[in-house]
Amino acid sequence: MLRCAVLDDYQDIALGLADWAPVRATSFREHFATQDDLVRAIHEHEIVVIMRERTPFPAELFARLPNLRLLITSGMRNASIDLDAARAHGVTVCGTGGSSVPPTELTWALILGLARHLVPEATALRAGGPWQHTIGLDLRGSTLGLLGLGKIGSQMAAIGRAFGMDVVAWSRNLTADRAGELGVRYAATKEALLAESDIVSIHLVLSDRTRGLLGAPELALMRRTAYLVNTSRAAIVDQAALIEALSEGRIAGAGLDVFDQEPLPDDHPLRTLPNVLATPHLGYVTQGNYRTYFREAVADIEAFLAGAPVRLLT
Repeated sequence: MLRCAVLDDYQDIALGLADWAPVRATSFREHFATQDDLVRAIHEHEIVVIMRERTPFPAELFARLPNLRLLITSGMRNASIDLDAARAHGVTVCGTGGSSVPPTELTWALILGLARHLVPEATALRAGGPWQHTIGLDLRGSTLGLLGLGKIGSQMAAIGRAFGMDVVAWSRNLTADRAGELGVRYAATKEALLAESDIVSIHLVLSDRTRGLLGAPELALMRRTAYLVNTSRAAIVDQAALIEALSEGRIAGAGLDVFDQEPLPDDHPLRTLPNVLATPHLGYVTQGNYRTYFREAVADIEAFLAGAPVRLLT
């Protein structure tokens, strides 16, 4: 029976969400800090299941895992896997389904938390601090700027409109006609969107075109009272420029679920800045998504063992 390693099972639930009988499965809850530690733990395994991009699989890692035959990632896209190297080493790479609804819901949790100062108010209440010491932002009548109007962005737009917000969107491929179909105003440039939005929310795929899309010049266009929310990928925003803007109060705050290094180091400034509401990359972490990920991972394994792999990443 082939051996299967399930990596980064932070909540220690993977083996209970699917029937792993086709393989001898081992779940690793801890995140391996170094590639050496990872190789020592899984070098005997023929199958590895990874969660999103928690553990990258670059070319040098494939070279160090000669027994690996099948790599499965949650979702159908994983920028941290070197697919060319996988092919060169004879490793089949498969994905799973998943839902875009949970990331949308978490984005709104961050927006509402920022707008109504939920964390400082709740903390003060528990700690015997001041009774009511902030003033919230009214979402109705405010402007929600969406960078990206794809699957998640369009859901964000519908909810923003339900709150009575003025929704405006921009991306390089977005057209005025498409924005109009969704009841959204079209911004001709990202600069125009940044300048007029009370909340800017990012919903773009990380690529060479979007990496570093928001740097110091773009952040300087935002209002001092505006919030930036990123549940997409950290590298879309220049992290040093963001920390500087937050530290100097040049924007009101940020809601973040993605970081340039995950897990985030204990001494990272984004852990302590008072105007940051941050969560540890929870966007996709829901019961429904996890059931889909692990059950379809087992289905991928069964198909591979039958000689007819499914959901191949190419």
